[in-house]
Amino acid sequence: MENIGLKTIDIIVPCYNEGENIDMFFNETQGVISSITGYSFRYIFIDDGSCDDTLEKIKGLDNHVKIKYISFSRNFGKEAAMYAGLRASRGDYAVIIDADLQHPPGLMAEMIETIEETGCDSCAARRVSRKGEPRLRSLFARAFYRIMNRYSDIEILDGAVDFRMMNRKMVRAIVSMPENQRFSKGIFAWVGFDTRWIEFENVKRISGESKWSVWSLTKYAIDGFIDFAASPLKFVGVFGSVTAIGSVLYLVIEILKTLIMGKDIPGYASTICLILFFGGLITTVLSVMGEYIGRMYMETKGRPIYIEKESNIDED
Repeated sequence: MENIGLKTIDIIVPCYNEGENIDMFFNETQGVISSITGYSFRYIFIDDGSCDDTLEKIKGLDNHVKIKYISFSRNFGKEAAMYAGLRASRGDYAVIIDADLQHPPGLMAEMIETIEETGCDSCAARRVSRKGEPRLRSLFARAFYRIMNRYSDIEILDGAVDFRMMNRKMVRAIVSMPENQRFSKGIFAWVGFDTRWIEFENVKRISGESKWSVWSLTKYAIDGFIDFAASPLKFVGVFGSVTAIGSVLYLVIEILKTLIMGKDIPGYASTICLILFFGGLITTVLSVMGEYIGRMYMETKGRPIYIEKESNIDED
């Protein structure tokens, strides 16, 4: 029976090979939302092309609760999974949360309370510590936030995670940006709206290993920086101008030296070093420009962000 008059909340859960965590996540989350009155909850699980029994576990959850799912034809990534969940959401609010319980479900009650009391559009979670995380990874993350906030047009708080609750207005704004190369942390900041933050301590995975390798995190950081910062292209222009001016000055100096001191015999080693140095810089500049052009090329193809293989949402 529908809970008429209650506000609805969609709990969006991106999953990739989380079969061993689904039951624990569901039981803990159910324990939290069962104590929250005045709201009707619905789960939207996104199976991101998992290779294990994630989809079977989702289908086997309690039928007395609204369980919806979308299964991708392959692994399209968490960004695509979050977009699919937000696109399928029809609730008054939408919550994005991970299935590995690194995002404490108990914070949802505080998010609801914050939104209702302040009237804000979004309430997001932010880690205040990285306890248990490899030191190198922590240093890399902090450096990324500093660089991102300095050179991009948006500001992302250090420790901000994808775990957040948003109202329908903000969800619609995010879904209206169907770009293929997605960086949701940047998109959440770019669309604006009034966001309040809840701090929490870092939580270890309940089981299994993180799907984020050093390389995937590095690639994700580069994607985010390029998607929301034009600084590399500006640097290319500045570098070209400085190089041109320096070349002219060097030419003038060499002409004056020749006129005053006579013809000089150039050194072979210094010439080779200069050629290699500027050759490397030029290659780097072309790589940066090529990265932007390549992204433009991929966007113009108009490929879908994800391909749906199976879903029970149409049953509504």
